[in-house]
Amino acid sequence: MGVIILEKYYIYVVLVRTTTIISRLIQFAKSDEYTHAAISFDIKLDSMYSFSRKHTYYPFIGRFKHEELDKGVYGTHKILPGMIMEIEVTKEQHQKAKELLNQFITNSNHYKYNYIGLLYGLINKPIYYDNRFVCSEFVYYILKESGIADLEIPRSLVRPQNLLNLKSKCVYKGNLKEIQFAK
Repeated sequence: MGVIILEKYYIYVVLVRTTTIISRLIQFAKSDEYTHAAISFDIKLDSMYSFSRKHTYYPFIGRFKHEELDKGVYGTHKILPGMIMEIEVTKEQHQKAKELLNQFITNSNHYKYNYIGLLYGLINKPIYYDNRFVCSEFVYYILKESGIADLEIPRSLVRPQNLLNLKSKCVYKGNLKEIQFAK
């Protein structure tokens, strides 16, 4: 008799608090512990994506981008408070989420940062654009459209803090600059 091995699939949501002006504004207005969100398909965060500033020191142009903990805005921080949440998903959900992410990667020049949505979100007014996202709106869009999670609030009102309500397991909390991944 053969042994059946069930393969498990995971998606990782990364929540961060930086010291940027926008992060401080969100923290001041909403008292949120986390002010930025990203999504990854691997625990080492090699495939981490979000919407954030295009240029490290210039906050007024944002876009969809691949993020790394030692580059860009993250690279300017010695201490980077954050949390990594692991969400177990089905094979189908994992594939759908990857397909959605690949659409963003393939059409990355089409997508922009949703600055108006950021401002409207601070006053709890939803506003939608097909090609504009804030970081947490993007993460939630991937999760919702792939059937992983539904927070039952408009996607443009989802803040990084709301993502703490996802059914997940915290696999790391602390200074993301000190995280050590197994080789």
